[in-house]
Amino acid sequence: MGRIIAPLTITNALDPSKSMRFSALVDTGAAELVLPAAWRDRLGPMVTRRRVDVQTADQRVMSAEVCGPVIIHIDGFDVVSGEVMFLEMESDGDSYEPLLGYIVLEQSRAAVDLERHRLVPVRALDLKMVAA
Repeated sequence: MGRIIAPLTITNALDPSKSMRFSALVDTGAAELVLPAAWRDRLGPMVTRRRVDVQTADQRVMSAEVCGPVIIHIDGFDVVSGEVMFLEMESDGDSYEPLLGYIVLEQSRAAVDLERHRLVPVRALDLKMVAA
């Protein structure tokens, strides 16, 4: 199984001077854009902040903070607004591995190409309607 790393920028929607550029691991098992709690102050004050419990892949339950609004731009894809989740993460030295989850991928119209291990643009959004 290959790893897909995506470069992206997030910006505090209410204070565009607060912005971060980094690369994140594409993780379709994660819902949100997940960043290390150590980066939280780099984006400045947020309008919404709430604590949530999250369950990790190894079944641990942890507390995280969801904040917003932020502007998220995955290089080469649509710019979207949303939230970011901050979670206590272990670093390998001085670096972390942020996770790019499926909600942001879908909003940005980015799909995972498992054969070539890359993100590809979605031509059209799914809209399934039930006939009345």
